[in-house]
Amino acid sequence: MTLRLHDTAAREKHVFKPQDPKRITMYVCGPTVYNYAHIGNARPPIVFDVLRRLLTAIYGRGSVIYARNITDIEDKIIKASLDTGEPIAAITKRYADIYNADMAALNVLPPTVEPWATDHVAEMIAMIEKLVRKKYAYVGKDGVWFSVAAMPDYGKLSGRKPEDNEAGARVDPGEDKRAPADFALWKFAKPGEPEDAIWDSPWGRGRPGWHIECSAMAEKHLGRTMDIHAGGIDLQFPHHENEIAQSECAHGEVLANYWLHNGFLDMGGEKMSKSLGNVVLVHELLKDWPGEVIRFAMLSGHYRAPLDWTPELLKQAKTTLDRIYGALRRVWEAEGGRATYRVIREALEDDLNTPEALAALSGIASAANTAADQGDHEMMAATRADLLAAGEVLGLLTMTPKEWEQGGDADDTARIDALVAARVAARVSKDWAEADRIRKALAEEGVEIMDGAGGSTWRRI
Repeated sequence: MTLRLHDTAAREKHVFKPQDPKRITMYVCGPTVYNYAHIGNARPPIVFDVLRRLLTAIYGRGSVIYARNITDIEDKIIKASLDTGEPIAAITKRYADIYNADMAALNVLPPTVEPWATDHVAEMIAMIEKLVRKKYAYVGKDGVWFSVAAMPDYGKLSGRKPEDNEAGARVDPGEDKRAPADFALWKFAKPGEPEDAIWDSPWGRGRPGWHIECSAMAEKHLGRTMDIHAGGIDLQFPHHENEIAQSECAHGEVLANYWLHNGFLDMGGEKMSKSLGNVVLVHELLKDWPGEVIRFAMLSGHYRAPLDWTPELLKQAKTTLDRIYGALRRVWEAEGGRATYRVIREALEDDLNTPEALAALSGIASAANTAADQGDHEMMAATRADLLAAGEVLGLLTMTPKEWEQGGDADDTARIDALVAARVAARVSKDWAEADRIRKALAEEGVEIMDGAGGSTWRRI
């Protein structure tokens, strides 16, 4: 099977052909670090982590250069600093660390490169200078602006016209703009803004606009043309459109050969928003659900389609993962099998069809249970290998069955182990009342004891 991806710019699915199979370049827009990430923010890292894993499986380890930036220059960050009196660097480091920890808990691999905007201001200034020199940009009293009218094919990614680019949260109206669609490349400093948000430039002290940050960082680490640029559908316009305008007008080369965009999450049929009070933070969600459950739930819908995010979706994901880990436990000792997981690879190579891949994963789990029932050791070894190989490309099954069933709290695990051992001792001494008491006490905690020929073990239910 050949990898096929839906390219937003081409508006169709077509075969992926990297510029260099030994160096596949991929850029995914990262977080603006002034607060916790909500669950919608987690969809791009999760789904495009699967793509990164798939590309690695196809082209080999070390073949993918994956960049995910940190936006630490932004108006909301400045506001947070002014509101709290805390230095910008302290705010951005704290929330970047939290973001990366949350993504790691979702089994998202760390990027190959994690460029921070503040480390690339010189590159941003150099790109703006080039755009001004080529007359794609002009200097006004509020800053330096990109002239959308100077680019004849502006809007080619989204299909939207310049007049659709209304002023929004990240595009200041600016009284001195020549046209409403023009956007900021450099913003002059305003009175009262903190010094740690201001840089010198040929045009005056200030800071870069949001869009130029990604253009400059992508060029620095991936080159003028990358293989894949990905992100949420909300970034398609104006952010990605403006990245194309800046980069391609500066260099005269295509910014990305493939554009991928994931769909929105709906919260029980409504769009997530602060005004509706339905914002769900990843950091809080991880307190109630294992990261793999959240990841499985996210992958249960096709990445380009909207996904209805509900408690029922998480419960179903947990139930399915329990079943798959239970099957893996039954074949865990049957090592030596050769992985094929062909159906899963074929599903993923068809524009990341994760729902079909997860269905195939459940099918492998069923085959593992059948093999265990029949005592077919060769098939047990094969299904074990398939489950683990499929788990690696999907970012699932990263725990041993015992770790999954017993949870990750080491102190609590040790406590329950001691109680199970005490119950075993009570049974040996024929103290049936004590053994039954321990079993009932653990059952009330949601812990099931399983007695077998190899001894007693336990799991959370």
